[in-house]
Amino acid sequence: MKATNPTERARRTSADGSREPAWGTSEDPLVARYMAEVARHPILSAEEEAQLAHRYAETKDVRLAHRLVNANLRFVVRIAREFRGYGVPFLDLVQEGNLGLMAGVRRFDPSRGYRVVSYAVWWIRAYMRACTMHNWSMVKVGTTQAQRRLFFSVRAARAAVQKGEDSDRGVSDADLAHRLGVRETDLCSMENRLKARDTSLDQRLGDDGHLSHLDQMPAPTPNAEEIVAAREVNNLARLKLAEVAPGASAKETYVLKHRLTAAEPLTLQQIGDHLQISRERVRQLETKLLDRVRTRLRECGVDAAA
Repeated sequence: MKATNPTERARRTSADGSREPAWGTSEDPLVARYMAEVARHPILSAEEEAQLAHRYAETKDVRLAHRLVNANLRFVVRIAREFRGYGVPFLDLVQEGNLGLMAGVRRFDPSRGYRVVSYAVWWIRAYMRACTMHNWSMVKVGTTQAQRRLFFSVRAARAAVQKGEDSDRGVSDADLAHRLGVRETDLCSMENRLKARDTSLDQRLGDDGHLSHLDQMPAPTPNAEEIVAAREVNNLARLKLAEVAPGASAKETYVLKHRLTAAEPLTLQQIGDHLQISRERVRQLETKLLDRVRTRLRECGVDAAA
């Protein structure tokens, strides 16, 4: 397999269709330095690789595994380019891909007659996909295999389709969903997740930078209007409880006095022991009284759910 020249200056296309620097150029000095180190390890011929792979399968000698891994590091860099544009640092992708390459070498079966990279590429991409989705958001954006596949295909597919379509008309969600073989609702849901990136609550807003997202969040405590409204409802409820009292039975009056209007209400068991009835009967009496109060509150135009 012919290796790409690390000093190539052609600009590449990322997963979302944007243009960005190719690896190994002066525009990306860290990657260029890494590629210079990778280039020190020559690519193995098919015969050399097969011999090393068979020896490693028999002996599990780590030094043989190192030679197989080092000879294929440049292919990890190539594959990492497929994942640029998702916000993960390029060298982090390469590092994850190298872990995938090592996993592929460890599980490689030379008796099948394939090259190491032909098998390891699945492990390399799997590690890079996991890294990308883990770093994309604190909230999982793909919990099923279909969602994870759509995560990596939707932006590239839309960019590819738009190249062949009228740019003024754009690409409809229904058309793109049909081309990808998914439901339109699933497509729209994934695109919304891709647009909704995590944002720090401490991020400053505006040119002056005096406010942050945290400053605009509502306080966890009730505001003044809610406090006043709750106070008025409580006062009205106490008034309606007083109106219910004259028509209550002796037991209902005791429940009303020692549970519904008391500063320190008695428990159902305590009231039941005093009245010599069960806890369930006390609960029924309490519910009956509260229903009367709710009816009177609704007559006053107050919707009291409590």
